[in-house]
Amino acid sequence: MCTVSIFPGEENSNSFLLSFNRDEAVNRRTFAPTMHYVNGCEMIFPKDAVAGGTWLGVSDKKRLVGIMNGEFKAHKRNPPYQKSRGVIVKEFLAADAVKAYAENYDFKGIEPFTMLCADWNLGLVITEMVWDAKQLHLRDIPLKPQIWSSSPLYDSDMKKQRENWFDDFRRNNEIIAEKVWDFHHKAGIGDQHIDLIIDRGFLKTQSISQIEISENIKQFRYEELATGNIEILSLDHLV
Repeated sequence: MCTVSIFPGEENSNSFLLSFNRDEAVNRRTFAPTMHYVNGCEMIFPKDAVAGGTWLGVSDKKRLVGIMNGEFKAHKRNPPYQKSRGVIVKEFLAADAVKAYAENYDFKGIEPFTMLCADWNLGLVITEMVWDAKQLHLRDIPLKPQIWSSSPLYDSDMKKQRENWFDDFRRNNEIIAEKVWDFHHKAGIGDQHIDLIIDRGFLKTQSISQIEISENIKQFRYEELATGNIEILSLDHLV
């Protein structure tokens, strides 16, 4: 249950900036990003201590994968589910070809999700996958600034309000990593139910991640909000 924004770079470049606010139950432990090896693939991701999966990672396939709970609209949960959605992220990070892998993947028994895959092997391509518990909706999205808010937490009015904040930010700011980082910390109206950093008691924004891929910078920035601890990992050796 999260908020994600993406800013692709100049046309015909492989650069982009993706920022990710993770909203999660207050008692769910996680580990900061580190190197992992999955299915023979080298990747960096923060790890969920409960299910062993992740919500965001980068692999040596020159690929980023991020996942949010929920589909186009809020759904009614129907556990038990056969696999954690965070495990799927690791599998797609290691896959040879995202679309072919998705078309042959058995998603039955998995809770609805929205997943973003950014590949930059042969030019930047961003693929959105939405699993609604019955059908996979797969499309390449336009290379333009966009924001997503997960449906289980944010209704259509809330999503629209957040999109308006995002549009105002784009119009009034130079799009650089620090300013987008600041937006993901401060955007809102002073209402912790809807601001980009939320606190609903049992659930709150636990961390903010930012992955920057450009000609000069390749890094994964991660902040654990409870402690204020920030880690910056270089991705130069990976991608």
